Amino acid sequence: MNKSVILLFAAVFGTLGAYVSVLFGDNSLLGGWSILCSTLGGFFGIWLAVWLAKRFEW
Repeated sequence: MNKSVILLFAAVFGTLGAYVSVLFGDNSLLGGWSILCSTLGGFFGIWLAVWLAKRFEW
């Protein structure tokens, strides 16, 4: 498994997670909800990358 793929997934989903709170009306990208959603998105991205790597044997 390539570590750069995991880092890419974590960065992309972390960024998307931070933007989710903006979609729901929180206009601060550095607010508490954005940081929380970014962290959750990053963890989800790592989990998804590892799951895909195991599933398709990258």
